[in-house]
Amino acid sequence: MYIINDVELKELQKKNLELLVYFKEFCDKHEIEFFLAGGSCLGAIRHKGFIPWDDDIDLLMKRDDYERLEGLWSQYADTDRFSCVRPNGRIANGNKYITIHDNNTTFIQKGREYFDANQGVALEILPLDGYPEKKYQRYLQVFWAIVYSLYANQLPTYKYGKIIEKTCVFLLKLVSNRKNQYKIFHFAEKQMSKYNIKDCSNYAVLCTFINISHKYPKNMFEKAIYVPFEGCDMPVPQDYDLMLKILYGDYMKLPPVEEQVHKHECVYLDLNNSYIKYRGKYYPKLKDED
Repeated sequence: MYIINDVELKELQKKNLELLVYFKEFCDKHEIEFFLAGGSCLGAIRHKGFIPWDDDIDLLMKRDDYERLEGLWSQYADTDRFSCVRPNGRIANGNKYITIHDNNTTFIQKGREYFDANQGVALEILPLDGYPEKKYQRYLQVFWAIVYSLYANQLPTYKYGKIIEKTCVFLLKLVSNRKNQYKIFHFAEKQMSKYNIKDCSNYAVLCTFINISHKYPKNMFEKAIYVPFEGCDMPVPQDYDLMLKILYGDYMKLPPVEEQVHKHECVYLDLNNSYIKYRGKYYPKLKDED
């Protein structure tokens, strides 16, 4: 396992910030709204930048803008330098949501070394979907979110308990044909995201199991407010206080020293060379699939 030292962590944060600044300029130009999320929002409020031990940037985006992003990026972004990657259910890339990558870097995280995919430093963009009012609809939404995540990753999830793990293993065995998995993946995404926020009182974040049980009031994301982040002004939800309390409780209190570590285990890091240099060495070189 590659151990990231303090100097490399600072350089990794710097690359993430460069990527975020470019992304914000792009979104401003094309009227796409996004918000700092999770640890990135916490860092902005508590540290006015990165949490000192954080190694990535998390963003939230309403579903309508999320659906627009990929097409606009392919038309107007500097795609030689920055790639927009969306899971398609056909070729697994280790993510369940859109990522924006710096193609001139390498950050191979543990668990992603199995995928022949873009391994550059990346922003993670999670969609905000409507949270249905009826319980049976919510149960179905969570079920389809699990199915979506499973076929996006093509691997069972082991980190969130035995019930989810066994469900994932069962579903993978039940449908092993990749073409059928591809169809199920797209059907599952449509089912989990079909609840129009206009008809809902709350938002759901469905692409990570750590967020899947949370309910966020709609007015939390009614507009963005701007706060300092590493010398730049970046958007957070207008009620960031409630969001952070839902996620972290007393979020201004620092965690114990032993928990102040970056969250992604690293297989290999090279911030000066493209991940393509390491294809077939630190991650597999696979045949193209139809």
